[in-house]
Amino acid sequence: MPTPARTPQPHLATEVATQPDDWTHAATIAADHHAALPRPGERVAVIGCGTSYFMSRAIAELREGAGAGVTDAWPASAVRARDYDRYLVICRSGTTTEVVRAMREIPAHVPRAVICSSPGTPVLELGDPILIDQVDERSVVQTRFATTALAVLRSHLGEDLAPVIAQARAVLAEDPAESLARVRGAEQISFVGMGFAAAIADEAALKLRESCQSWTESYPATEYRHGPIAISAPGRAVWAFGALEPGFAADVTATGAHLEHRGIDPMADLVRVHRLCLLRSADLGLDPDHPRGLNRSVVLKS
Repeated sequence: MPTPARTPQPHLATEVATQPDDWTHAATIAADHHAALPRPGERVAVIGCGTSYFMSRAIAELREGAGAGVTDAWPASAVRARDYDRYLVICRSGTTTEVVRAMREIPAHVPRAVICSSPGTPVLELGDPILIDQVDERSVVQTRFATTALAVLRSHLGEDLAPVIAQARAVLAEDPAESLARVRGAEQISFVGMGFAAAIADEAALKLRESCQSWTESYPATEYRHGPIAISAPGRAVWAFGALEPGFAADVTATGAHLEHRGIDPMADLVRVHRLCLLRSADLGLDPDHPRGLNRSVVLKS
């Protein structure tokens, strides 16, 4: 009998797996584009849509937490006019309508840089280009572009990412069927975190909604007990990024929900979520590279 044809591996699987290697280049990218990136003390706006907006929020939290200056994060469709010294734009496709419009509305005298992975696209002509096409993706679902953009900014802030990279490598060395067994079949998952981990929680919830149509929610960890805890129950899960708030584990346990938590960097822990996306989409027979209703770029009619 002929050997059955093997189902091709999703592009998402390949792109998830390169992330630790991608992050090793972040410090070099940050150094090469040092002049275009935010300087200490500047008032900065970081702009993006979808995943890129969540990365913008993470960057804003980290930059302010590092004492580098006031930093706001805005979805590209709702940027407020304020007295900023510099804008930073994140856009994988380079063609997203809201991003192009926002960049054209930035006052001409204000410096702006754009991190993008798509050569020859409009956004690269509207700001100082930081092209990282080595982490471009064929999957509609963003993973390595977003985390590498975040890694570049973390490196620019002076962070040593070696421990984070090591943690991500350890995650990828695990058998996901074993390490993610308690959340693989969860009916519902609530993601929580504080500081930049709250933005990572929002991104994690989005990844599962996109790739496998999962019922997910996300909140700052301190907000979880102000209502969202009511959704937690046996057969459901709460995934916490970063340090746990006092009493949090006991409160989740009391609901009967499973608490998924590791003491690793939220960016490395996000790689575990990416692997969960692959598991759950395979279980459901879904194509994680082409989520329903989504395209690589949102281009609106004028």
